[in-house]
Amino acid sequence: MREMNCDLAVVACGAGGTAACAQAAQMGLKVIGIEKGKKTGGAANGGMGPLGINTDVQKRDLNSISVEDAFRMFMDYTHWRVDANLVKKYFRKSSETIRWLEDMGVEFYKAARYFPGSEATWHIVMPENRKPGPGCAGTMIKIMTQYAQEHGAQFLLQTSAQHLLMEDGRVCGVTCVDKDGEEIVIHAKAVIISTGGFGGNKEQVLERTGYTYNKDFFGFCIANMQGDGIRMAREAGAAKTEESMELVVSPGGALKESVRAAFHQPNLLVNYQGERFFNEEFFENSTFAANACNLQQGRCGIMVIDDAIRDLYENEGVDVSSYVLNRTDAKGFTEDFEKALASNPYVAKADTLEELAQKMGIDVRTFVQTVETYNHYCDSRDEQFGKRPDYLKPIRKAPFYACKFFPGAYGTLGGIKINHKTEVINEEFRPIPGLYAAGTDTCTIYGDSYMFKLPGNSMGYSVNTGRMAAESAASYIRE
Repeated sequence: MREMNCDLAVVACGAGGTAACAQAAQMGLKVIGIEKGKKTGGAANGGMGPLGINTDVQKRDLNSISVEDAFRMFMDYTHWRVDANLVKKYFRKSSETIRWLEDMGVEFYKAARYFPGSEATWHIVMPENRKPGPGCAGTMIKIMTQYAQEHGAQFLLQTSAQHLLMEDGRVCGVTCVDKDGEEIVIHAKAVIISTGGFGGNKEQVLERTGYTYNKDFFGFCIANMQGDGIRMAREAGAAKTEESMELVVSPGGALKESVRAAFHQPNLLVNYQGERFFNEEFFENSTFAANACNLQQGRCGIMVIDDAIRDLYENEGVDVSSYVLNRTDAKGFTEDFEKALASNPYVAKADTLEELAQKMGIDVRTFVQTVETYNHYCDSRDEQFGKRPDYLKPIRKAPFYACKFFPGAYGTLGGIKINHKTEVINEEFRPIPGLYAAGTDTCTIYGDSYMFKLPGNSMGYSVNTGRMAAESAASYIRE
């Protein structure tokens, strides 16, 4: 066993934890960051950038939105079922955080919308290769890590935090185990937990949210996210919060980009009963689509296209693309779909609608009637849901293609209750001295659905609450 001493110990160094280390080190604290992985960043290394409101990046492209307008939009969306003070502090801080990141060397490509109906709050990081896309936020993590180290922070990689140390009711450190199995006892004046939830723990996901991986749920499973921080906080007396998944719609099984591009479109979506249940023009809002699928039998929605749509997408271009699904066409679909048929049970191809329904487990008679009605809508107007006319594409030309969609998630949300100062609180709403938390372990600000109309919220919340936790911990330590 070895012992270490510091002012602040940060448990897990994803977006929130790394930001906390950088902020605390900048403020002159002796910081030790504890990270299970081989490098800092965690899930953030697969992301693209944080939310920012009323930033210079937005103003440059005339896309600014005020904090007041964003706050009002957010609280209306969540029906005020969230901590308004925490949301307001986070939104107010977000612009300064973007400047803070820029000052340390992070460059932002632009402030982007996730889809046309959203606001341009998603600050896409310019990566080292100058090609923005999924994973570009890894450059931001690298810069924050280097900045923290330059200011004296120390990172213990491949090291797992085990338990918090308590003395007279206050948190005074944490025990860890390194990759060689050696125990490390870190004595600290304060501790920040930012472990990213329990999305990698399939048993806890089933127990706490009711979803079964690869059955009715196809989300990201990041192995390191086992709920350790939530367990540690509760051992110290932390109150529980609601725990949920950050839902997005996801196809079943692995698919090539061309196939994903062709099916992540506003085309006919039915359930196992063969009925429409969603206005498909909103399929671009991944959370809305996931919510709708979540209510169906097997939590499944089946999207159907015909060969005319396939030809259009493969040779001329798709209807909708985004920074995440950034293919503007489906070139290669024909070959890639044939390969998918051999290995993926969630897709099908058939020469008749009846055969397609049978292969996908859909009620044949109702499905055929639904397609007939839908085609009539395509020739006139959608009398059922009012779908935009330019998205109404009939299903007439064989062969026909189908793909099953289910809820997925970027990870879990909630578990540790905090106040707007990011202090971890107990069931009596009293702070546990010396204990703070940030990131998705504490994120219950979305109500029942992720707020895609203000994109960048997940990473934005993590980075900003990480900084807020470091500032609160610094005040506590100095007092």
